This record gives sequence, C-alpha cells and structure tokens, in this order.
Amino acid sequence: MDLSKLTLSDIVTAIASGAMIFGGVVPYIPQYRTIRRTLNCEGFSPFVCFVLLIANILRVTFWFGKRFEYPLLAQSILMIGAMLAMVELCVRVRNKSEIVQSKQHSLRGMPNSMVNNRTFYKGIVDMDWSYFWKWTDFLSYVEFILFVAVVLGFSTYLFIDFSAYVETIGFLSVFIEAMLGTPQLYQNYTKRSTAGMSVTMVVMWLCGDAFKTGYFIMRSAPMQFWLCGTLQIGVDIAILSQVFYYTMHPTRSGAATSRHPH
Repeated sequence: MDLSKLTLSDIVTAIASGAMIFGGVVPYIPQYRTIRRTLNCEGFSPFVCFVLLIANILRVTFWFGKRFEYPLLAQSILMIGAMLAMVELCVRVRNKSEIVQSKQHSLRGMPNSMVNNRTFYKGIVDMDWSYFWKWTDFLSYVEFILFVAVVLGFSTYLFIDFSAYVETIGFLSVFIEAMLGTPQLYQNYTKRSTAGMSVTMVVMWLCGDAFKTGYFIMRSAPMQFWLCGTLQIGVDIAILSQVFYYTMHPTRSGAATSRHPH
C-alpha cells in the first residue's frame, strides 16, 4: 500500500471503522470490572446480554443475504464474544455469592450430569421457561445461542433468495439491538433504583449510539440501521433520566445502596 496516496478522508474513515469495530464493547468494560470487583451483579440486567446476542447473530445472518460494510460485521462478531464473557462472569458471580446453594437450573431443566441421554431438542421442549436466561450453568447459555445460530443459519440458507425474508432479518437485527437498554430500563423501574448499574456504561452507550447513528447516515447504511440507532439514543436518555430521578427521589429499598459504580 502506497502511504503517500493516503488522504485525510482515508485516515478519518479508517479511524471511524476502527471505532465501530471496538467501540461497541467498550461501554461494558466498566460494568464488567464493577461486577468482578464487587462480586455483585444484581444491578446489571443479564437480559441486556440476551438482547445483544440475538441482535448480533441476526446481523451476521443478514450479512449473507445483503452485504454491508465489514466493520459492522466485525463489530457483531466481537460483540457476541464480549456478551458471552459478560454472561460467564454473571453466572460465576451469582453461584459464588450464594451462601446456601440453591437448586440448579439448566437449559434442559436438570443438572448437566443427568442429561447425557437426552437430546438437545427434547431439552428445549421440556425447558422450565420460568428460568429462561436465569440458568445456573454457563454451558446452558452457550447451547441456547448455538441453537439459535443454527436455526437462523439454516433458515437463511433456505430463504436467502427471498428479499422479504432478508429485509425482515435485517430489520429485526437492528430493532432488537435498539431495544438493548429496555431490560435495564425495566429493571431500574421495578427496583425503583439504579444502584449497582454502571452510569459510565450508559453514558458510553449514549455516546456510542450517537456516533454509530451518524456513521450509518454518513456511510449510507441500510435505513434500518440509522432509524433504530435513533431509537437507541432515546432509550439511553430515558435510563439516564432514571439515574437523575431515583437519585433525587430515593426509595426506602434503594436508599441504602444509592451509590453508583463508575
């Protein structure tokens, strides 16, 4: 590559692409460090990880039907790995923090040592849905994500020539990602507190979502991307509004733990 032919535009584009690839996972570093330091993950909703895992698997699937920029594809692959790491930490912390060991809940509804002779499909059918995404072993999360990836991959292989299917996959990927903050928003609302949630993480969500929405518009990404990016910004602002409100109006249950990790 002839560096002498590089223009300012090329440099800015390269920096923006790098920010898109790695910027998505950066907001979760403060929350990850907080959970690991305090050995408490009660303030973080694990369904945030669920939303991002499903959204990014859908986005990778969408890429095979309608190619978009490689930085967005790389971001999705990196995010899947990051969210699995977050899930693993939350499971490990929850298991260690229990003084009295509670009943084990796995994807197949029973301890892993008892499921060797049962098929994975039967395990899905017999699953105790009241404990969905609340399993006590990390393997259950990995199995479920692999199941979703295989089903979506096979259906995309069958219907890749149908534009309606491909566009639907693309819309679902960005719409579900736009709902990223809603599990956290709902958990804060039900607890009447934002204690235990990293405010730094949410601020970085907002900055990242504003950046990537502008990136989508500037790079002429499919319309689904920037429309849902705008929705994400709205959810981020709503969560930050909760931080302000519950700090100014602490409830009895949240007053004792009103400090926020940064």
